[in-house]
Amino acid sequence: MATLSKDTFTFLKTLKKNNNREWFMDNKPTYQKVHQEFIEFIDELIREIAKFDPSISHHSGKAAAFRIYRDVRFSKDKSPYKTHFGAHITAAEKKSEIHSRAGYYIHIGPGESMLAGGAYMPESKWIKSIRDDIAHDPDEFKAIIQNKTFKKYFGELEGEKLKTAPKGFAKDHPEIELLRYKSFLASHQMEDKLVTSADFLKHCASVFKGLKPLDDYLNRSLIS
Repeated sequence: MATLSKDTFTFLKTLKKNNNREWFMDNKPTYQKVHQEFIEFIDELIREIAKFDPSISHHSGKAAAFRIYRDVRFSKDKSPYKTHFGAHITAAEKKSEIHSRAGYYIHIGPGESMLAGGAYMPESKWIKSIRDDIAHDPDEFKAIIQNKTFKKYFGELEGEKLKTAPKGFAKDHPEIELLRYKSFLASHQMEDKLVTSADFLKHCASVFKGLKPLDDYLNRSLIS
């Protein structure tokens, strides 16, 4: 069973203190080692997720993982490297389409590791369809986010909200608080010691299985 070693956190902590190209190039062999470890972990995680969601089985760890290099063109922070590892696993065929589907996101970083999913800033047609589905049958959506497994791992639904009612919906709509969401997200925070434990892969699979009903509901709106 794939695991993540403590070397991952050691590297990322040191990178945060030395976020420059010279240091990174001097320590690139260490980066390659821990990054490959992460890729192999994601490969096995995909196989575990595919047991309950075969729609993602065509992906690989390499395809799902994000690059460590930051896009600094429009950022005040010119640090060239991310100080975490991340991967997003969805049914989308292309990496450029990762936010076009609700899926499974894993973020590994010292003191900030999490598992998450849902719809992040869905484009206009998609979010309109989600809102229409919620307005038509709010009980189905509420049952998902109030399910005991969802509550255990994620607590409450997350996401930025509009300040007022979305276009086409009354301000006094009985489900206005749900309809005001601009993103429909769920996140599960984790301690470092869990991430490097032998049970971490099993834990990720359990959390993501608990997330699947939300992802299914959101993705259904794409074709409704």
